[in-house]
Amino acid sequence: MKTSDIIASVGVIILLIAFLLNLSNKLSAESKTYKLMNFIGAGTCCYASYMVSFYPFVVLEGVWGFVALISLLKVPRGTSV
Repeated sequence: MKTSDIIASVGVIILLIAFLLNLSNKLSAESKTYKLMNFIGAGTCCYASYMVSFYPFVVLEGVWGFVALISLLKVPRGTSV
């Protein structure tokens, strides 16, 4: 197994765990943990896709990670920093 396969597998496992925890109502989609898992998982998968030059998934995972990061940093309305 190549290094890129291991990195991609770790990223996919993180994403799937977050998804399964959300589906089983153990982790809210609004929780920081869920958003962080999406950011880390997508970023890891993006890097692994870059390593093997599979650019459609670099774009997909890059956008997924970026959106997860934005949602993670977003300050809810009615609160102050």
